[in-house]
Amino acid sequence: MAVPAGEKPGKAGRTRLIRGPGLLLVWLYGVMVVGAVSRSAVQIATEFDKAPLAYSLSAVAGLVYGFITYSLVRGGERARRAALVCCAAELAGVLVVGTWTLADPSAFPDATVWSDYGMGYLFIPVLLPVTAMFWLRRSRTAP
Repeated sequence: MAVPAGEKPGKAGRTRLIRGPGLLLVWLYGVMVVGAVSRSAVQIATEFDKAPLAYSLSAVAGLVYGFITYSLVRGGERARRAALVCCAAELAGVLVVGTWTLADPSAFPDATVWSDYGMGYLFIPVLLPVTAMFWLRRSRTAP
């Protein structure tokens, strides 16, 4: 049996998630991984005592972005479901941290990736999980 283009032999039936808009999502999440992880690594290494909660949350955001990127590239139904759960958790984090930073700015002496709903990142942190969840729901395989 021929293996469809872009799928590895032995992985028959694995749904590709990086086709069409999924490819743009992988690129955007990749950029967010680099931004969040590099920013938090520098901040944790140089000034962790200034805002430990903010810098730790930025590191967690980077890890979440990395897992979502990996899941999208990996493909398959399990990876799609895992990415969907992580996107929902990401959105919840953005909404909680975004609201928290507006309600109690003193709790965050420095910004996180998710502060003010991602305003420092052009609101991509709040728009990206919504877009990704929409794409992931549309790309699921038929039962």
